[in-house]
Amino acid sequence: MGRATMQEPQPDASKVPELTLLFWVIKIAATTLGETGGDAVSMSMNFGYLAATGIFAAIFLAAVAAQIAARRFHPLLYWTTIIATTTVGTTLADFADRSLGIGYAGGATLLFVLLIASLAVWHRTLGSVAVDTVNSPAAEMFYWVTIMFSQTLGTALGDWVADTGGLGYMGGAAVFSTLLGLVVAAYYLTSVSRITLFWAAFILTRPLGAVVGDFLDKPISAGGMAFSRYTASSLLLLFIIACLALFRQRAATAMH
Repeated sequence: MGRATMQEPQPDASKVPELTLLFWVIKIAATTLGETGGDAVSMSMNFGYLAATGIFAAIFLAAVAAQIAARRFHPLLYWTTIIATTTVGTTLADFADRSLGIGYAGGATLLFVLLIASLAVWHRTLGSVAVDTVNSPAAEMFYWVTIMFSQTLGTALGDWVADTGGLGYMGGAAVFSTLLGLVVAAYYLTSVSRITLFWAAFILTRPLGAVVGDFLDKPISAGGMAFSRYTASSLLLLFIIACLALFRQRAATAMH
């Protein structure tokens, strides 16, 4: 019998989930929860945008630290971090747009520039912005900073289209759903980079969640369904937990 040969060490697996339909369903639910949960703390609890941003920023930093320290992909930890990015993104965007007076257009433009800059620096530093390469502390830092900017940008875009654009919550949801549909069509019908399409879809799910969240908790007179922010947030959180309990998620595989 020949002597067994030692296998070459394998590179660390990605620490983010594979991009299945389940991923996108939970992502939209998480971004909607970010809107209702962020508003619950900043408005319903009367903490204000700045204090609420500080609270959620602390949770976000703790979650990212735990995510980076983990040795492998953990669905519950990953989605906790995603929810933390979307709640702090909600209150931060509201603080910039409303308290600082930058406005939706100014806030969205600034955040778009920051997002593109984050992706550019990430790509220049590590050579790829694909999710299957998120397997080192450096890549994870870039990943979560980029997601933070995308979540904050999405809040500003959602409010801009629904409020300033005059489309209302359902109109805003229709706009962002249509744009997501175009991304899906491009995925199946064109050879556009899957990495580019991923980030386009990831960004667009945030304003969709923002307008859906506003639709759930705003008064009927304002075009909403008048759920309390606590009720809407609780239902969304239970839905996410049920998805994680019932369906298995695996780490992401290579994108092209």
